[in-house]
Order: sequence, then C-alpha cells, then structure tokens
Amino acid sequence: MTNLSPNESFPLLSILIFSPLLAAAIAAFIRSENLLRWWTLAFTSAAAILSLGLWRQFDPDTAKFQFVELSHWIPFLKVDYAVGIDGISLMLVLLTTLIMPLCVLCSWRYIQTRVKEFMICLLIMETAMVGVFCAMDFVLFFIFWEAMLIPMALLIGIWGGPRKIYASLKFFIYTMSGSIFLLVAIIALRYQVGSFSIPDMMRAGHSLPLGFQYWVFLAFFISFAIKVPMFPFHTWLPAAHVEAPTAGSVLLASVLLKMGTYGFLRFSLPITPDATHFFTPYVLGLSVIAIVYGGLTALAQTDLKKLVAYSSVAHMGFATLGIFALNTFGIQGAVLVMINHGVTTGALFIMVGIIYERLHTRDLGETAGIGRTMPIFSLFAGVFALSSLAFPGTNSFIGEFLVMSGGFAVSKGMMICVVPGVVLAAAYMLRMLQKIAYGGTHNPVYPGLKDLGFREIITLTPLLVFVFWIGLHPEPFTRVMEKSVQNLLEQTRQAPAVASVVRASSFELRTSDLP
Repeated sequence: MTNLSPNESFPLLSILIFSPLLAAAIAAFIRSENLLRWWTLAFTSAAAILSLGLWRQFDPDTAKFQFVELSHWIPFLKVDYAVGIDGISLMLVLLTTLIMPLCVLCSWRYIQTRVKEFMICLLIMETAMVGVFCAMDFVLFFIFWEAMLIPMALLIGIWGGPRKIYASLKFFIYTMSGSIFLLVAIIALRYQVGSFSIPDMMRAGHSLPLGFQYWVFLAFFISFAIKVPMFPFHTWLPAAHVEAPTAGSVLLASVLLKMGTYGFLRFSLPITPDATHFFTPYVLGLSVIAIVYGGLTALAQTDLKKLVAYSSVAHMGFATLGIFALNTFGIQGAVLVMINHGVTTGALFIMVGIIYERLHTRDLGETAGIGRTMPIFSLFAGVFALSSLAFPGTNSFIGEFLVMSGGFAVSKGMMICVVPGVVLAAAYMLRMLQKIAYGGTHNPVYPGLKDLGFREIITLTPLLVFVFWIGLHPEPFTRVMEKSVQNLLEQTRQAPAVASVVRASSFELRTSDLP
C-alpha cells in the first residue's frame, strides 16, 4: 500500500470499530430496559472519549494515513484488513463517535418498546459508520457500507411513524440500488489496478484509460449522489426523516449523508481525476439546483421534520459545490459544511423530537408559541436556527464562506445563482423560529408545558459548544485537514492530455484563479 505511515502498536482504530459489536453482544444478555439504556450510554460515551486520542495523537503536518493497521484477510483474492485515517476522515470519525451518546440520550423516553433491539441497532450502526471512514481496502469499505443499511432500515421500520414500512423500504431500495453501481465500479477497478487497496487505486488514478474513468466516475456518482442525497436522487430523504425516530433522524443527518460526500472526496476525485474534471460542471450545476430547490421546498413546509429534512438537501448542496470547486477553499469549506451540518441539523432534529414528545405533533401551526412557556428551549432553538442560516459567528458561516470563496474562483455567475439559496435559508429558519418562539396573537398558550429538563440540556449543550467553537475559532479544524486537502488536490490535478476535453464542457474551470 502507498502513502501509509508505519503501523501503530496499539490498534486504536480496530477497537473503535469493533468494540460496539462486543457491546451489542453484551447488551443482548441484559434484561433490564433501564440498565440497557445506561449500558449503551456508558459505552458510547467511553468510545467518544477514546476517539479523542486520535485527535491528540494525530500529526497534522503530514498527508499520510495514520493509525494504520494492515493484515492479510483473504490472500487469494488480495483482500486485506486495512484501516487508517487522514485529516478528512479523522473529522468524520470524531463526528460519529461524539454524536452517538447524544442519540442514546434523545431516545431515553422516546423509545419505550423493544429497547434492547433498539440499542443493539445503534451499536451495530456505530461499527458500520466508523468502519466506512477508516477502511483502506475497497472490499472492507463495501462491507461496512452495506452493514449500515440493515440497522438503519430497522430503526425506521420498527420504531418509526405511521408510514414507517413505506419509508424503510424506500430508504433500503434507493441505497441498495446505488450500492450495486458501487460494487460494479469496485470490481472493474480491481481488474484494472490488480488490487482492492484504496491507496493503490489512488496512485493509479491518472494512468487509468479516460473512457474507463468516465464509466467508473458515473457509477461512483450514482451511488454517492443517492447517499448525499443530491437532486434529483433526494426523494427518499424526506420520507425517511419524517418517519424515523429522533435518533434515526439524527444519525441520517449527522453521519449517513456524509458518507456520500466522503465517497466523492476519497474515491471520485483521486481515483478518476480526469473524469472528475470533465463532469465537474454538471455536478456543480446540480449542486446549485439542490441549494435553491431545497430552500424553496423547505420554505413551503409546515411539518417541522420535513422543513429540516429539505434544508439538508440545500446544505449538502453546498458540500458538493465545495468539493467540485476543486480548490483548497472549496474542499476545506465542504468538509466544514459536512461537520457543521452534522452538528446543527442533528441538534434541530433533537429539538423537533422534544416538541413531539410533549405535544405529539410536528405541525408548525400547532406548535407556535411554545417559546412563551419554554424559554430555555427557545434559547437553544434560536442559536441552532441562526447556525443553520449561517449567521456570522456560528459554525455554519465559516464553512459556507469558504465554499462560496472557492466557488467564486470557479465561476462568478454560478455563485450569483447560489445567492437565492442563502436568502431562502434565512427565510425558512427565521420563519420557523418566529413561529415556535413567539407564535401569534391567536395561538394558544401552553401553561402546563415543561421546559427542557436536565437530560435534554445535557444532550444539546455539546452541540451548542461546537456551534461557537467552530464559528469563532475554526483554525484547529482547518489545520488538521490542510495537508490532506492539499494532497487530494495534487492527486486530482488535471492531466494535460485531457485539458482540451474539459474545456469543451459547459463552462471552463479557471484554474489560474484557484487558491
């Protein structure tokens, strides 16, 4: 394998990946539902603390994969057990481990039936999600990628809302369909490169035939675009979010959607670099459409979960726009958008769940005015709403600012088209905040409504901290990914032989303007 640092003596990544399976096995023998909740919370919290060791020991001055573990798994197929992380995957691993205890906390009262099965699904999900971001072998990556589908479908199909079976099947069919294209691309690359090693495939990127790159890029694109989801592959997302339990919606928004954008960064750009340049204008066009369409659709919603779900389409449009800007500002901004979206939208889904626990409705009109009797709730709602609309000083601002800076280096006209999406984000978030916090003169007052309790405050406070930490001091986060982003751009650098082909597409990338 290439671009790998020496193996670490302590298998920290393997412990983070597989210890949730051990915790799930132990949970299967616990009978008390209350003890199950405490066991899952204790384990996921311990895993989150353990993952901080990655941050402390990570060397931001190198682009090499770190904490690498490598051993032969299926030698006759040249399949290895290989895991490792760089600055990009480090951020996503930490997001995953830090969000898991919050998913347990927000389900404390919401889940009252089949608690054991629910907690086991959460733990299996953690193994699959962390494994996706650490895998350095394509077969291993695909196994983790697919392992995530079943527990997520079960979370929606068993503990979801009235149309849970429909939403679960739609989620499963859409994502499984995309996985078929991913599997075909993996097999094709194996025959072309001679290895399932992801670093080997990255090294072979520019040497792959141009026509072959086109087909592999399209297969990657369909699979990852469904997961993001990009317009027009997004139709499974609102149904899944609306019917999923609160923890399911948080996991979908905070982690699962990031697997698609991570796929673009880890595979599409370095493995098919020439095809990436050719298809970039079209992907950027779809990203702009997603930003505006997501904003318009969110503005029309009265169901709080649908509103936040469609806002995810717009926010992830910023992420794909930054990735395919193919410059430092754009990609760093895209990674920050991914992290910020996980923090802010995850918090918004938790708050929608809190409303539903109390009022058993998510209708914006029926929940209007609850801020009069829930001032602490209104405080959190105000901060997360401002973060979602990228208010200066919050985490989302710096991510979207970097993405737009990278986008302007590509096409000023394109970024003018993005402006309505920014305005729409302010419109639907401020409308939601005004309704919930203040309501109107004809809205009922809820004198018996309880404000946030200690457990709910503990759940939301870490996310609040990240809103201001990233917003006011983003340097630790940009520094840890800087070398990895630079290395990615080097791997994606346009080959002279295909420059004329790219210039013939719908608009020319002005590489001289790239930072």
